Amino acid sequence: MCTNDALDALDSAVTALTVDDVRALSVADRLHALDRLETARRRQVAAFHTIVKSLDDDGPPLLHNAVADVTRISLGEARRRVRNAEQLAPRTTLIGLPLPPALPATAKAWQAGILGEEHLIVIQKFLRDLPGHIAPDVIAHCEEFLAEQAAQLRPDQLEKVAAQLAIRVNPDGTFNDDDRARARGFTWCGGQRPDGTSIGKLIATPQLRAELDAWFAKFAAPGMCNPADQTPTLGDQPLADPANPAAQRDLRSRGQRQHDALSAGLRRQLGDPKLGTHNGLPVTVIATASIQDLQTKTGHAITAAGTRLPITELIRMATHAYHYLTLFDGTTGRPLWLGRTKRVASADQRIVLHATDRGCSHPDCDIPGYLCEVHHVDDWANDGPTNIDNLTFACPAHHKLIDQGWKTKKLANSQTQWIPPPQLPLPAGTNNFHHPERLLHNWDNDAA
Repeated sequence: MCTNDALDALDSAVTALTVDDVRALSVADRLHALDRLETARRRQVAAFHTIVKSLDDDGPPLLHNAVADVTRISLGEARRRVRNAEQLAPRTTLIGLPLPPALPATAKAWQAGILGEEHLIVIQKFLRDLPGHIAPDVIAHCEEFLAEQAAQLRPDQLEKVAAQLAIRVNPDGTFNDDDRARARGFTWCGGQRPDGTSIGKLIATPQLRAELDAWFAKFAAPGMCNPADQTPTLGDQPLADPANPAAQRDLRSRGQRQHDALSAGLRRQLGDPKLGTHNGLPVTVIATASIQDLQTKTGHAITAAGTRLPITELIRMATHAYHYLTLFDGTTGRPLWLGRTKRVASADQRIVLHATDRGCSHPDCDIPGYLCEVHHVDDWANDGPTNIDNLTFACPAHHKLIDQGWKTKKLANSQTQWIPPPQLPLPAGTNNFHHPERLLHNWDNDAA
């Protein structure tokens, strides 16, 4: 049976399951059906990963982007599935010889539908957290043992077994500087919440922890860096005295004080000319807002990282910043139409692109403007001018696609359309990821 016939049979089977009257079955039979359905679902996921892995050599560049677009899953989920496929699917050497999966025992159970994504996360985390001095044969034995246990245990139970196993293989709890350096990191946990706040996860090395402790000892003390004060205390004033007025009126929690201390430290640095420039612009917050919102002090600005920033906070930040305001105009303002006189975009043009594109213009790319390069829609090598209406943002990875057959085109609405090469079954498109308000046009019309 060819793949398409098998997929048709799968669709038919799923349709039959959805229309069957399951209440005619006994409770035991319905529970047994749940077990079989879960096993079948896991095997489908394993088949998904096998196909993803097969696209490594002859698939599109930036595979996770193509997977996300075709299956309509998030970029983060697509990246996770591509990484899983690399660990669980069979491999080949550079000369074509077959190799087992990176996690052979886990892959075998995965293909059989014995373990699911939650089991896999537990095994991956266990292996990732092992110190570097553990012998490869011990690591292989641990992976095999956990895969066997996953056949019998729930993920939460497997997690407890993995924790005990980690103690067995590293009883002295020995971790060196390389192990700690590998674990360090700071990431945002998803996007902004409806109120604009964000949750982050910090894994600090002992050095960073010591540095933060010293910083917080002073700048997170009661009364220091308090945004509720008309003139927040930032200098060398002693605050140890409980009778100090600034400390007395400080009602913040310890966590809030530490947050405000970090904000004050960054605010002192951002925009300082001593920091130099990034992509030709000052190292500072770049935000775009409408004149109407600034006048009414309502609404939100959008930063070059895509962060929604309340106008009231933008105005408060501006009082501390090295800032300037420029009105751009094609004839009387700063030069945005450079023709062929320059190949590299000017700082003025970059600021306009932060306002118009906000980030990479490739369809559904989530890279913000801070991390993008400027791309000539009509290529410079083919006499394209360095004019603002011929420029767009492209992240480094998508910018390289231009050398692999992709083309770009400016539409009448000034959006940039990316056109894939003929051999890729992807539609041409523009990027609304950085402009979700475009997708709410029909909603706004209905509301009106």
